[in-house]
Amino acid sequence: MDAGGLQTQGDETLHCETSDRVCLISSATAELLPITSIDELLIPSWQKLAKNAVEPNIFYENWMLEPALKHFSIHPELHLFLFWAGVPHKSDLLGLLPVGPSRQFGRWPVPFVQNWAHHNSFLGTPLVRRGFENQFWTALFKVLDDQNWPGFLHIRGLTVGGPLDQALRSECTRQSRRCDLVHSEARALLQGDMDAESYYTANVRGKKRKELRRQVKRLGEMGDLQFAHHRDDSDLNSWIDEFLRLERRGWKGRNGSALDCADDTRRFFRETLFGATSSGQLERHDIRLDGKPLAMLVNFLSSRGSFSFKTTFDEDYARFSPGVLLQIENLNILERHEIEWMDSCAAEDHPMIDSLWSGRRHIGRFSIELKGLSRTAMFRSIRLGEDLMAHLKGREIVDIMQVQP
Repeated sequence: MDAGGLQTQGDETLHCETSDRVCLISSATAELLPITSIDELLIPSWQKLAKNAVEPNIFYENWMLEPALKHFSIHPELHLFLFWAGVPHKSDLLGLLPVGPSRQFGRWPVPFVQNWAHHNSFLGTPLVRRGFENQFWTALFKVLDDQNWPGFLHIRGLTVGGPLDQALRSECTRQSRRCDLVHSEARALLQGDMDAESYYTANVRGKKRKELRRQVKRLGEMGDLQFAHHRDDSDLNSWIDEFLRLERRGWKGRNGSALDCADDTRRFFRETLFGATSSGQLERHDIRLDGKPLAMLVNFLSSRGSFSFKTTFDEDYARFSPGVLLQIENLNILERHEIEWMDSCAAEDHPMIDSLWSGRRHIGRFSIELKGLSRTAMFRSIRLGEDLMAHLKGREIVDIMQVQP
């Protein structure tokens, strides 16, 4: 691996077919740059790519990825893969993905390369401009094949059945390159053509709706109950402080996973919210009783999508379900025509959000073969071991690409 970065020049014309035009690109360029070499010159192209990505992913946008790289530990050989339409910084950026080596694949001490993520990153889909999904994977495979990257490629957090999954499988089939979905889970997704009230009525049984109305009434009898929504940076610092304190007082604080339990997560959270506000992508929601926060919610917007990133509530008022009441208010995003969906970023079978949102988004991990006799042998040995363990434990991977009509 070239520690100073790699550049490869494409030798064939790339075709971008969209609904209204055909783009011809004759000199696509792939770069593999050390994370430490990222500079401000990249930001405008990065932001433009994020706005035009075929699958929005806030976790790889600059205002979230840069604070994460700054505050969380990274492998010294972590790189940023960049796919340009032509000369870097003088042409459109068509794709971006942080990738780096790892030495431990589950229970097996084997080397491989994977997209980078951290504990507060809930999606690993690359940022790729619409129309260039296949070309992106082709360029990434070529770079990894040609260089001394170890083992195989592992992509975490890819949307199963999405355009980038479809392109990945298509390119692997075309190149006779094995690509396996090795794990998948379904998490709540908010999406639909109904207004907020109709969606709520359709998905929450009448008895439960009655109980929630009663809880709102009881809270209102206790003082001044207010639901608030913020999109600017007004009082943002103090709002963040309240969120951090409230989360740390709850179960996350008790088990040490609250954002405020460590300097790195606290700083990451604050810088990310300010960055998202500057780019116009932050939404804050809260419920307050006499000015005291009972529940707080952070959403991020990205192109036509949105992400429900973090929420917390006052456990002293748990009997009133303030977190649920806030998510009911959050259903109003269904009535914003510029937003098509919201990803819950929640674990599979989440007891609260799964009861409100009927949609599901399947997120998977893929292992992809890299060329070379030793790498192919390692990949197939690992996959054989994984399949054997899955069989012994009775695990089944749901691949919606194979069950869809």
